[in-house]
Amino acid sequence: MRVRILGSAAGGGFPQWNCNCANCCGIRSGSLSAKPRTQCTVAVSAEGERWALLNAGPDLRTQIVLFPELCPKGTARGSPIVAVLLNDAELDHITGLLSLRESQGLELHCTEQVFGWAFRSNPVFAALIRSDRFHHIEVKNRKLSPLNSVSGDRFWYEAIYVDGKVPTYVKNPGERFDGSNVGYKIVDRITGSSIIHVPAIRSISEELTDAIGECSCLLFDGSFWSDDELAQCGVGNRTALAMGHIPISGPEGSLARLSHLPLQKIYTHVNNTNPILDEGSPERRAIEESGWQVAEDGMDFTV
Repeated sequence: MRVRILGSAAGGGFPQWNCNCANCCGIRSGSLSAKPRTQCTVAVSAEGERWALLNAGPDLRTQIVLFPELCPKGTARGSPIVAVLLNDAELDHITGLLSLRESQGLELHCTEQVFGWAFRSNPVFAALIRSDRFHHIEVKNRKLSPLNSVSGDRFWYEAIYVDGKVPTYVKNPGERFDGSNVGYKIVDRITGSSIIHVPAIRSISEELTDAIGECSCLLFDGSFWSDDELAQCGVGNRTALAMGHIPISGPEGSLARLSHLPLQKIYTHVNNTNPILDEGSPERRAIEESGWQVAEDGMDFTV
């Protein structure tokens, strides 16, 4: 299974357009040892001919241009992108769908909850469905299904419901939020390899830990180093947990909870304030010494 990190930053990218925190200031001035990043989207393929996207961030059009394998080949119109799997209904993960609105049918895999919030209640995104740009395939918890459009019978995937939050634009979410946030496990039945993609999560369940332990590679929420990171940086008062992201550090953080698992572990969806973006920081050394990598735009690997 081939995996391409098209974008590895959280909402706003890095540097963020309106942020002058130490990281953003440092990368603009050249004093910080770090790389710029666009907003989080991942592409996966079996043979490199047909691709599925995990989320569709706002920078998707630019990301496609920078990765020729996603550009049209051989015909006047067309795309190797055949499916999009949405982890949630956050704007940072769905607005790139508007860049795929031209006349080509694509599969849209998401839960009923995500579909209701993002498409049924929103006339802008609903237009994508009404015009047959996207064919909705409902995703259910722990249901293993083939990703036929990408690989025939080779790739199978399942969603794992995880603890997250309701998007801020949803004003009347109701009382149940089942399926508002999911992680995706994708299995290559030929090679036996598998990845699990969890870019936004507030707490780690034993069910998820067990599922991660069965995989070859983990792409996990690396948004914030600490719960009070925004306040420490002087750019906001909301905590990481309130924003639906488990911090990396701390006794209940992802570093402590998941580092023992014997698989390739990559932090993605990294917020512009996170000190792990600084390649010389003690926080970066701490995660690397625990067996983690930090995703970068253009990272391309096979599992």
